[in-house]
Amino acid sequence: MMAEHRIFTSKFSGVYPLYVKKVERKNRTQAEVDQIICWLTGYDQAGLQQQIDQGTDFRTFFAQAPQMHPNCSLIKGLVCGVRVEEVEDPLMQKIRFMDKLIDELAKGKAMEKILR
Repeated sequence: MMAEHRIFTSKFSGVYPLYVKKVERKNRTQAEVDQIICWLTGYDQAGLQQQIDQGTDFRTFFAQAPQMHPNCSLIKGLVCGVRVEEVEDPLMQKIRFMDKLIDELAKGKAMEKILR
């Protein structure tokens, strides 16, 4: 069996500020990051904040997500040279979906295009 990817047990709260920094460098906002994450996962703002405050790892973050957006299958493209639509591991794919949406925000894509 392959060793589990270390992102699964990484704290979401450790990566979240990196998402925010990445988009703020491109004149986007933390509120937009939150909007994307809530759109993708079904968390509301309070639920998202609770996950951050609790130091939840990525596996738990997605396991406890109220509902993945039905349109997340429309998220396509490359993250770190990998096509997100071809990622086989369901958890890794969810993480890559989120990475891709944050990338699109950082690249200046309009919010209505990001939230398919």
